[in-house]
Amino acid sequence: MTADRISATFASCAREGRAAFVAYLMAADPDIETSYQNLLSLSEAGADIIELGAPFTDPMADGVAIQKAALRALKAGGNLTVTLEIARRFRSVNTSTPLIVMGYANPIHRMGFATFARAAADAGVDGVITVDLPPEEDAPLRTELAALGLAVIRLATPTTTEKRMETVGNGSSGFVYYVSVAGVTGAGVGTEADIAAGVERARRISKLPVAVGFGVRTPDQAAAFARISDGVVVGSALVEEVRAAVDLGDPASSVKRISVVAKSLSNAIITARTVRSAH
Repeated sequence: MTADRISATFASCAREGRAAFVAYLMAADPDIETSYQNLLSLSEAGADIIELGAPFTDPMADGVAIQKAALRALKAGGNLTVTLEIARRFRSVNTSTPLIVMGYANPIHRMGFATFARAAADAGVDGVITVDLPPEEDAPLRTELAALGLAVIRLATPTTTEKRMETVGNGSSGFVYYVSVAGVTGAGVGTEADIAAGVERARRISKLPVAVGFGVRTPDQAAAFARISDGVVVGSALVEEVRAAVDLGDPASSVKRISVVAKSLSNAIITARTVRSAH
């Protein structure tokens, strides 16, 4: 089913008059089994699409929360192969929620583009976000992914010009990930008006749904972006619940903690266009 699952999910959310809730978790954080349980918890708590981060030693686009999550995952034995194993296990019990692998080019290149694409497809992955691989350099990987029907999801930012957006859109599939700030994950967010203009530009040029991420932490923020985009990505706020559970000496409690936060975010996104913001 691959990328079709992503398109079907955005179409379904659009028919319901709402944005999609795209949730991010780091694979193998705080350990392999708990991260798998967290995936199940997310889907049950209302996540429409899940991004599964592949731990990497040098996550340059990520803020402190996700950097620390990557370090915890690596210490627990996480890597790209383990990420795909967790994806495969999730897909064996959930055939409806789109699953995206988000990571960096180095581990994928080391595995081999063709090998990675086949392994991802076999695991039931629907799309790939390679944070540090620009459109001009992603052809070898994009070709392998596209041949197997996997979405190639690219990033756009507030500094992406009209002309640059044409490059981003050419070869993209699934959706465009619009970064709300010129910074790392978990940073502050830009103004709603500026982001709305950027989202509209990305949508018009790419002809794809556009999901906003980076810096979205609270239900109010999620609701605000749900009113101007096709999807809202939340990562750091969920990853922080894993850290809190680890700090309390009870990593397994992250499953419950993530569920509570995900439900509040899901509810805010679902009702965003029908309930006026209090601010």
